[in-house]
Amino acid sequence: MLLTGPRIAPASGGKPAKLVVILHGLGASGNDLIGIGHLWSRSLPDAEFVAYDAPFAYPPLPSGKQWFDLEERRPDVVNEALRSVSRTLFDSLDAELKRLGLEDDDLAITGFSQGAMLTLFAGLRRPKRPAALIGYSGALLVPEVLPFDITVRPPVLLIHGETDSVVPAKATRDAAETLRDSAVTVHAHVTPGLEHTIDQQGIDLGASFLQHSFAEAARLRAERLAKAQ
Repeated sequence: MLLTGPRIAPASGGKPAKLVVILHGLGASGNDLIGIGHLWSRSLPDAEFVAYDAPFAYPPLPSGKQWFDLEERRPDVVNEALRSVSRTLFDSLDAELKRLGLEDDDLAITGFSQGAMLTLFAGLRRPKRPAALIGYSGALLVPEVLPFDITVRPPVLLIHGETDSVVPAKATRDAAETLRDSAVTVHAHVTPGLEHTIDQQGIDLGASFLQHSFAEAARLRAERLAKAQ
């Protein structure tokens, strides 16, 4: 099964040179977050944006979706659920990259809340390194297995509201510490007075981070090609 969802073509009108994937939160859908792509397209005019719909229904909201069942908290069950949905995400990413003729270092994965949890879990387990990961108001689930599973270390930006009553800001602070212990470069920003949402500052920080990360990925690719010649 391949994931689907709303998408935005490059603002430049040309062929996509980058792919930014956005993963929504619990009970939402891709339509709730695709607007971020319109905002980011100003800084990334050659990027295509896609906001996938999660594969599972969310019973409390008939129109809502979920990436995995958050009611089940046992680490072994959460771990397996994340691995399963990550495989679905990987298949979808691979198909997108093949369609566009792009590589993993042309890819950024971003997410909000439950989507951020999946972003961190899956993004650090890709066979090849994405250009960047961004997590808004999320958490690093089953952190104890990360040292055994991690395959790539893309730069990570974590953004969280200090007064978030849904996912406490401590989750981002803990995630940043664990990721740094695994030699991942992490930039963490906690916004005073912000609840469980993404504000304009968070959008701007994300845009700047993506610009820088894609530029750095291109530089590293050029170095690899030069050494191979």
